[in-house]
Amino acid sequence: MVRTCTYSALILRARSSGESNRDLWFLTAEEGILRATLFGGPKSRLRAYAAPFHQGTLWIYHDPVRDSRKVTDFDVTAWRPGIRERYERSAAASAVAETILTAHGGGGEWTRALDLAGRALDTLERADEGLCPEILIRFLWDWTDVLGCRPELIRCGSCACEAPADGVLWYVRREGILLCPACAGGGPETWEAGNRGGRSPRRDSGDYLPLGPGARRWLLSADTPDPSRPGGVPDAVSLAQAKALVTDILAGLFGRPLGTWDEL
Repeated sequence: MVRTCTYSALILRARSSGESNRDLWFLTAEEGILRATLFGGPKSRLRAYAAPFHQGTLWIYHDPVRDSRKVTDFDVTAWRPGIRERYERSAAASAVAETILTAHGGGGEWTRALDLAGRALDTLERADEGLCPEILIRFLWDWTDVLGCRPELIRCGSCACEAPADGVLWYVRREGILLCPACAGGGPETWEAGNRGGRSPRRDSGDYLPLGPGARRWLLSADTPDPSRPGGVPDAVSLAQAKALVTDILAGLFGRPLGTWDEL
């Protein structure tokens, strides 16, 4: 029986275990989320390698009797030291890692999840502070697609009409769809409130979130071969609307919002 396996892996979390060991959580292309223990004191070569956001080839020994896993080697190909140089980069990277862990690695889309996470972290490593929130929101938006919960941004989820390029759609939190103003039960004041970034007087219950044309264009621009690459700078209202949408979608799926989403 083969007990040592090789993985393409990204370290998402590291915690001390006992006096000198570490428990590590990995996202792997082969089996999704794995937890393994790294044994060894401060002088261990592997200990220097076992840090969050490092990525490379991982070797794990699996004891089927105890159902335990031990890290035997880790060949790091992406160190990403720049992430630790600035708080904003570190905060965004931590939010990426926590999102992946909470979603259990993205179901069975492990290779795609690993590729998406790697590109987002690579972009964060060299990003200016102001771009870090945008990179995180773009990652979260593409993560909704990995999980199969991304709503349609071009057409109304009820009548299927195509929204005008300068139009506002309303996200129905209970149903997870975007509606045109007519199907959302609003008139011109609904469009106006969305363009201002606020809510229509008919939306005071909080069941609807506005998504204006700027936010829609920016989110659609994330549908590129490199979803983590900035595709234009959105205005503050559009960025806030995009963040509210993607975090609400994922919070509904996870059963709770993640605190790391609001650290930027």
